Amino acid sequence: MKLVFATNNTHKLEEVRAMLLDTIEIVSLKEIGCYEEIPETANTMEGNALLKVQYIQKHYEYACFADDSGLEVEALNHAPGVYSARYSGIPHDSEANINKLLQEMEGKTNRKGRFRSVIALLLDGKEYLFEGIVKGTITTEKRGKNGFDYDPLFIPEGYEQTFAELGDEVKNKISHRARAVKQLTAFLSANNI
Repeated sequence: MKLVFATNNTHKLEEVRAMLLDTIEIVSLKEIGCYEEIPETANTMEGNALLKVQYIQKHYEYACFADDSGLEVEALNHAPGVYSARYSGIPHDSEANINKLLQEMEGKTNRKGRFRSVIALLLDGKEYLFEGIVKGTITTEKRGKNGFDYDPLFIPEGYEQTFAELGDEVKNKISHRARAVKQLTAFLSANNI
């Protein structure tokens, strides 16, 4: 089966391609000729993921899934959350986002946070949602060279290293996106897709 993954983020595309079943061919936005920035104007991750799949269905008529993910920090009232990618402003700047988060966390003793990912699937005119969460703590400085976005600041529960130190092989098994993709994969398998 061929499914469009509605993302322009090459890191996400590589991660998800590595996680999904071999029976599913993941097609990028570029491969279907979509070069537009799909609006993410909802105030929830669920809303943004749905906006993306609805856009692709309306303009390109492909079966599609999309995710919206974010880091939710307890001490910051769950910010940056849905605004994780543009926490420091537009355009998206990972380094500026990291620096802003570190600055906001200065002096905070509660370092609890969680990564959350919501995947929306639009298939045969029906919408489905899948959610993955991984809890952890926020470091006081960047650690590690792998990963992207907030990975150098996040230590998942049960580990002593950040996502950026653990590397893709471990991260792709335990991350929020991996957990949401497992649900998506289980759904597709159960429905013989």
